[in-house]
Formats: sequence, C-alpha cells, structure tokens
Amino acid sequence: MSLVKSNKRRFPWMNGDSKAPWGLEDLFDDDFFKIKRSLPAMNVKEHEDDFEIEFAVPGFSKEDFEVSIEDDLLYVSAEKSQEEIEDEDDFTRKEFSYSNFHRTLQLPKSVDVSKEVKANYKDGVLRLRLLKEKEAIKKSRKQIKVS
Repeated sequence: MSLVKSNKRRFPWMNGDSKAPWGLEDLFDDDFFKIKRSLPAMNVKEHEDDFEIEFAVPGFSKEDFEVSIEDDLLYVSAEKSQEEIEDEDDFTRKEFSYSNFHRTLQLPKSVDVSKEVKANYKDGVLRLRLLKEKEAIKKSRKQIKVS
C-alpha cells in the first residue's frame, strides 16, 4: 500500500499542476489567509453593565489558556500539544498534534480594566466577562434623527 498526498482545492488550477489564466495562483497562499484560518471564531456581546466575549475553541482544557490585559489590550492565547504512541509487534506509529492561537483585542474605553475579568471554559467555548466603568453604565444612548 502506498500513501498518496491529496490536495483538494476549490479551483482546479490551484493544485500546482497548471497556472491560473489570470496569474492568481498565489492569491490564497498569502500569510493573511493562513493566519485567519488559525484564529478561533469570536462573538462579542454588549450588555448594559458588561461585555461578554466568546471564543469557539474546542479541544483545549482550562489550563491551556492564557488571558491577560495590558494597556487596554486583551490578550487571549492557548497552546496544546499531545503525542500518541501505538506499539503493535514490529510497527510503531507516532502522531504529534499541536494547536495554538493568539488573539489581541483593543478594549473600548468603557471597560474597567481595574476590575476582575471573569473567564469560564465549558463545552469548547471560552467566555470572558469584562465589566464596564460606572460612568459608562449611566450614560444613555442619544438618538440622532436623520434628515
């Protein structure tokens, strides 16, 4: 039995065998697209007294995360590695698994960085709760009429 590397791409000209007619063969091979794929999906919810940020990061444990705030920047990162070893007679198989991400978010001025950030990880979702400053909570939204 032999192993054949499969490289299924959406566009047939991007498999390396032929060039794209428009010279776009390297368009999606940019670092921007690679970095974007490695970032977890994120939701941000604004409530009256806090912000809730959710990251979809299945497969990690609570100990894998590092969350910190410095100079109105929120840093969220995680790193996980594991090794599987399977011995059967004369055959040994080793598979290494490594996954990580790092995200930096600019916090709005209404977040009170002096207060504790609550972090919870459950069912593959990391939830952060950042409290707002008291002055920001009292401010009401001003409605602007469009003419």
